[in-house]
Amino acid sequence: MHALRAVAWHGNIRIMSTDSPLTTVAKALGVVFMAPVQMKLPHSGREPDVLFIATENRDRIEGRYINGAADLAIEVVSPDSRRRDLVHKFQEYAAAGVREYWVIDGMKRQATLYGLGTDGAYHALSVGKDNVFHSEAVSGLWLRVEWLWQDPQPLLTTVLKEWGVI
Repeated sequence: MHALRAVAWHGNIRIMSTDSPLTTVAKALGVVFMAPVQMKLPHSGREPDVLFIATENRDRIEGRYINGAADLAIEVVSPDSRRRDLVHKFQEYAAAGVREYWVIDGMKRQATLYGLGTDGAYHALSVGKDNVFHSEAVSGLWLRVEWLWQDPQPLLTTVLKEWGVI
């Protein structure tokens, strides 16, 4: 499902749209893609709703596909993608070396965030007591998890000020 359609379908997960605070900051550290951009993995090709390639891994970008693992893959769960996102993609992304995998479930208002361990398996990443998550794959990027569900979404300038960007 296209990220913007998934965002609209799930309501208020606009924090991941092309002009959002998340993508604005991430673009300073690498390249952000929205579906449809295929990530070519050893045994499959997948199109995460959003993916991030760090500057040092830009050589993986080949036109409109990524040759290898993204540094961060984000999937927005829909009723028809639940098993695919939580089982199949979870296993494939870990095996391929996707450093961080976020599963955003707008229906449940739940964000499950995984980091790839040295053992090659995903482990749940913690959200701080203040409900702030600090990405391990995108250095310096953090977000308040409630921003995913907030209605209306926080203004770009508000978030950028909170991040100390402006």
